[in-house]
Amino acid sequence: MSSRERLHTFVLCLLLLVGGAAIANAQTGSDTPTLATTIFPHPADSRWWLSGQINLIWQAHGDFRSPYQGDNSFRPEAEQALSRLWTIYTGVKLPGHVELLFDVESAGGRGLSDALGLAGFTNLDVVRNPTLGAAPYVARAMVHVTIPLDTDLADATPTPLSLAARVPVRRVEIRAGKLGMADFFDINAVGSDSHFQFTNWTVDNNGAYDYAADTRGYTYAAIVEYDTPRWALRFGEALMPAVANGIDMDWNISRAHAENLELELHPVTGLGVRLLGYANHANMGSYNEAIHGFLTGHDPKPDVVAYRQQGRVKTGVGANVEYSFPRSLRVFARTGWNEGNNESFAYTEVNNSVQAGGDLTGAFWHRSLDRLGVAIVSNGLSTPHRQYLALGGEGFLLGDGTLRYGREEILETYYTAHLWRGLSASGGLQFIDHPGYNRDRGPVLVGMLRLHADF
Repeated sequence: MSSRERLHTFVLCLLLLVGGAAIANAQTGSDTPTLATTIFPHPADSRWWLSGQINLIWQAHGDFRSPYQGDNSFRPEAEQALSRLWTIYTGVKLPGHVELLFDVESAGGRGLSDALGLAGFTNLDVVRNPTLGAAPYVARAMVHVTIPLDTDLADATPTPLSLAARVPVRRVEIRAGKLGMADFFDINAVGSDSHFQFTNWTVDNNGAYDYAADTRGYTYAAIVEYDTPRWALRFGEALMPAVANGIDMDWNISRAHAENLELELHPVTGLGVRLLGYANHANMGSYNEAIHGFLTGHDPKPDVVAYRQQGRVKTGVGANVEYSFPRSLRVFARTGWNEGNNESFAYTEVNNSVQAGGDLTGAFWHRSLDRLGVAIVSNGLSTPHRQYLALGGEGFLLGDGTLRYGREEILETYYTAHLWRGLSASGGLQFIDHPGYNRDRGPVLVGMLRLHADF
């Protein structure tokens, strides 16, 4: 099947998906969808929490231009892949505003090209090391303590990460244990959820935020947060992986750890602004030293791993803005930067990034729980990082053997249709220009179909 035929097949499936959902809605005789967004109810006054989710994402691309490729290249031959992610969330509320949370997860299937060759990879659900397999693992195991600073209470929506239906307006929240830093830092209502929204790594997250995490995206950390109605301040101290993109953490916090600080502002209704800074201390390699080792003839090719040294520090900053208009439209933007002399270590190979986009509910066509989204992102590398790749070096994601540098630019769009209670289905497209920052390769068009269930 040619790439054009694959695209036509994908578009037809998307039209059938949206049309079928619209017909199902028309047959109910009502334009107002049910309020139930989970298959089973979750009473807000219950002491216990038990829920789950399943997310299936199928992606495919056709052949694209590639005069050469390396071990870490995004493959130019047509391919398809299916990822499977399920999570069981549990929790219990104890006296004294204390919650115990414990989640088990499985990430199975594969990503296109085994998640190699793109800084902005197409599927956030994919584990970057497919050899880990789909065996279940503990994703989160943490204690969550809320310290009231005010007698006034505000309504809150219970979630698997915060079980209370009412919270003090002014409070301190403390979380400690195994968790995902991206669950609490750099979140965005429009672009942070691969279950319903975008799926690209550098759209759902700030690509330049090299947040502390193992290969699956989790770490051990303590987070302290001060909340008021108009602003919040949170600080997190986390473990770093022992090696770049590694599954094992370095427990020697005197030499390896990460600080994260974020200020969140809500100056007017509908507007959210988050300002982020972080510093990672780890056994990192130096791109400049790897380049020097190659140019002086010491190494047959640049190898950043050979120049790792304990105590190196990667710093970065980010800004994250979202605005909800009074009706059905929301817009967002992110930008981020990190120093690009030390190797990318935990998230992806991006040294600077800028993105913008938005989403629209289906209320205009009587599908209020549906969403249509579009976003564009431009990722870039530091001078030493791009020079390292151009000389034949490899990172944990990238390495075409050489490089004619250009910014990696991605346009992503999706449509998510609410089918029934906690069941939804989506279709989407990603257009990627200069995959892996390489002007000699691409562009590539990636199609997506997704099925999601919340229990």
